[in-house]
Amino acid sequence: MRIFIAYLVIMNIISFCLMAYDKSQAGQRKRRVPEKRLFGYAAFGGALGAWAGMYTWRHKTKHTSFVLGIPALLAVNAVLVYFIARGLNS
Repeated sequence: MRIFIAYLVIMNIISFCLMAYDKSQAGQRKRRVPEKRLFGYAAFGGALGAWAGMYTWRHKTKHTSFVLGIPALLAVNAVLVYFIARGLNS
């Protein structure tokens, strides 16, 4: 169970930091983080970090795919975490 929690914490920290990094790169007109990568980290457990990063850094908040997609992935993450945690505790 500890490894699972550590995994989720790390994925969310990475997602949050990727949003900050991409915002910084956008402002400097440098090479950006691909949207597939941002969604990928969100899909694999980092949706809460991605969502927090979006609104902390005000990044990707005008993109419908992110405004709808990240909360949808957050809901999927929550359901999966529930069932995985339930399975690990039984």
